[in-house]
Parts: sequence; C-alpha cells; structure tokens
Amino acid sequence: MSYKLTNLIQAIDHQAKDNRASCYWDDQGHHPYQDLYQQSSCLAAYLQTLNLPKKSPIIIYGDQSFLMIVTMLAVVKAGYAYIPVDADSPQERLIQIQQIAQPAAIIGVVELPLTLSLPTITRMDLQEHLDYQTTAWDTSQSVQGEDNFYIIFTSGTTGVPKGVQISHDNLLSYVNWMLNDFNLPAKVRCLSQPPYSFDLSVMDLYPTLVLGGELVALSHAVTANFAQLFQVLPTYDLEEWVSTPSFVELCLLDKNFQQKNYPRLHHFLFCGEELTHTTATNLLQRFPEAQIFNTYGPTEACVAVTAIQITNVLLKQYSRLPIGYAKADTKIWLVDDKQQSATAGEIMISGPSVSKGYLHNPQKTQQAFFQAQDQWTYRSGDLATMNADGLIFYRGRTDFQVKLHGFRIELEDIDQNLSALPQVDQAITVPRYDANHKVVQLIAYVVLNQPLTNASAVLKKELAATVMEYMVPQRIEIRSQLPQTANGKIDRKALMAEVNQHD
Repeated sequence: MSYKLTNLIQAIDHQAKDNRASCYWDDQGHHPYQDLYQQSSCLAAYLQTLNLPKKSPIIIYGDQSFLMIVTMLAVVKAGYAYIPVDADSPQERLIQIQQIAQPAAIIGVVELPLTLSLPTITRMDLQEHLDYQTTAWDTSQSVQGEDNFYIIFTSGTTGVPKGVQISHDNLLSYVNWMLNDFNLPAKVRCLSQPPYSFDLSVMDLYPTLVLGGELVALSHAVTANFAQLFQVLPTYDLEEWVSTPSFVELCLLDKNFQQKNYPRLHHFLFCGEELTHTTATNLLQRFPEAQIFNTYGPTEACVAVTAIQITNVLLKQYSRLPIGYAKADTKIWLVDDKQQSATAGEIMISGPSVSKGYLHNPQKTQQAFFQAQDQWTYRSGDLATMNADGLIFYRGRTDFQVKLHGFRIELEDIDQNLSALPQVDQAITVPRYDANHKVVQLIAYVVLNQPLTNASAVLKKELAATVMEYMVPQRIEIRSQLPQTANGKIDRKALMAEVNQHD
C-alpha cells in the first residue's frame, strides 16, 4: 500500500474516532483511540477559549504517559506548536527555554518544579477539561502547512539551547517516508522508549498512530532498572523496536533477548548515533527473521533523512556500516573545505523536511541554513563519504558536537556551564571513543581557583543543576593548567589525543 498523507491531524483522527482499540499502553493500562480523539479535541476546544497569542508555542512539561500525547495532540489541534520538556530536566533548562521561546503558555502534565511568569495550565486543569463540551473545537485553527508543529530544544555551543522548528509539512514528509519505505504493518505494536523531548520519539509516535497501531511506553524508571527492564520487555509482545543503538546494546546483555522470546518482533529501527558492525551482527544473529534499519538525520531535518536495511550481505561487504540512501524527496550532497561538491566532506541536506531554522535565533539560523537550487538547505556539520550510487557513510563531525547514547551534545555547552561554576577558572570536555568510533565517555578537565574537597563529585552535582543528566561528564579531572594552541586557546585536540591514545 502506498501512502500520501496530506494532513497529519486528520490522519490520526481518522484512525482514532470511534475506535475502541488501544493506541497507548503504559503503567496505567491500555488507552483506546477514541479517548485520544475525544480528550485531545475537548482540550483543544478549551485551549482555544484562553485567547493565547496566535502561532506562539506552548511548553509541555511532562513524562512518558498517555496524558502527554493527548496534550501534545490537543495543542496542535488548537493551533499551537508544542515544546516538549522532559520532567527529568533541570530547572535551569526550563527557564532557558522559556526565555528563548517566549511561549504563549506552559502546561504541566506533571507538577511543575517552579513558577514561571506566564499562563500556566496544571495537571488538574487538564483533567478537569478532558471532557470539555461548552464550546466546539474550531478545526480551521489547527496547525497545518508551514505552521510549526513542534519545537525541540537541542544543545547549543554557547551553553544556551537552540529551538529547532519543525513544521506540519516537515513532519508530513517524514511520516510519509516512514510509512512507504520501512515495510511497517498496519496496527503495528511499537516500543515507545525515548523521551518526547528527544526527536527520536517522533520515529515511533506519529507513524504508529497513523497506522492505527499501539505505542508501548517504557518509562524512565523501568529503563534505568536493568533487572526490571529485562523482566518486562518479553511481556510487551512487540512488533517494532525504535531506539538508539546504545539502548539495544544494553538489552543484548540479556541472553533472553532473542527471537524465540519475542516471536512478533520483526522490525528494528535505529537512529541517533552510529550503529556499529558488532551490534548489528549480534542483533541479526539473535533476531534472524527481523528487518534491521540503520537511519541517519539531524533534528534540523526532522528525525532522519537516510536509511538502509542491514543484511548479512551488507555486513560482509562493509566493516563500518553505511547510513543509507537519501529519502526520495530529499537531496543530499557533500562539500569539501572550499564548499565544492565532493565525494567526501560535510553533509548538505535539501528537501521538504528541512527546518525553517532556530526559534528567535536568526544569527544561528543564517549560519546553518541557506537556499540552494530553490530548496531550503541545512549545513549539517556531519562528515561523510558517498559512493557513485549515492550510498552514504558517516565519518564524524566537523566541530565538537558528539552523540552519547543517542543524545546530541555540544561539548562547548558543557564547557560553558562548567566554567560558570564559582570554583572553576577553566574547563574543557572531550570524548573518549571505543574501537568502533563510538563515544563511550565524556571527560572534563578543569582548572580550579580554590581548593575543593571531593572536587569531581562536587562539580558533577553542581553541573547537574544546569545541564541534562546525560551531559554530566563521567569523569572530571583537576589540572593545574590546560594545554594551549598557538593562538592561546585551550587545545581540545591535544586532550582528545591523550584520552584516546590507548584505545
């Protein structure tokens, strides 16, 4: 079956209205599609009565729950983009996002950790209006076309996050590709593990709902408890698996993670970081009946723009796996240091899923986006090689952005926040790689301006108040001085060489 959706909200509602089948399963049980339709429509009608500034985004602070996706859908139905912020985020990040986004309101799907000076809708407010009937939802106001659908904040080089704007049509291009190129079955039962503030979650969320499938939510608490995780996963009766390679590597530690215990699990989709040859080989040995897809894409181009199915033939052919071919509506090419087209260089992405840019940040937008051959184009900062038939191989970063467990991290972001601590004079963060070119650890080097007992532990704790948990370095080493380059800058490359010389 060929899909060519034109409106995502209508496509989801078409599946949801009067459908008693479950669309979401979490620790509260099964939640039917008709509840998703009714509750999101009622909430949308309620939101429209609040006279919030048109086209301004709304922050949704929440968790991995049915009420979270009801609220996200309600916000776009009401005519606003949503900004998902995970409940595990530090308060400082929430404040930064509010300052940058200038949102119309904030919704607390879970209790907000602080009071912000903008209209606030609490969990109690939400629950009181899940059956709101006083006025009808005005469908003409819903997000469509070039309107922003969601805005995801990613790590920024200055220590301040950037808000990537994804429009309805950006997301539509992505979802149509997912439905047509990945052989996903109707009514697919899909793992929903990444937090909604991480754009990998979009890979499971919207394709599953459009297919009339069921999202199986894996909470942060279960993910963090290996014994519980390995116990519950086989009971989920999964058909599709979406995660970072790091998460499936963790699951491969369980000898029971294999086809006979997951008889219907026939699709694995990976994005967010490099899928290594070792991981793909182990997974295909454990799940010989499964289709395994490696994909690549930055948040700025809506989740992913390349894909390839990993087979035994491919594993024999390449020691470092390709990230695939560009999706049909997208052009990808490489440029060298002189910005000339080349077979090796920086990845340029043109097409309908490319973001319009960073919210309220024209300077960063101008640096990263440009017009090429009448197409909006993103300068990715990712390095690759491409063979004659368009197959692409990832080769690292042009800057100091890394991926750890699928999370995109600007090393300069950590540096900035470490340097801001009162005890710190200088700070620099470097990645340690394993034999498969994958980041396995972040190490920070710090020069103090005062004696500090248990310095590493103290600095980690203070840093955790301002950055996401996954951005806190696993090791913080105290030095009396840091190496410098010829022009007086801290020499990150020298420290990277030191960290990785034995690996």
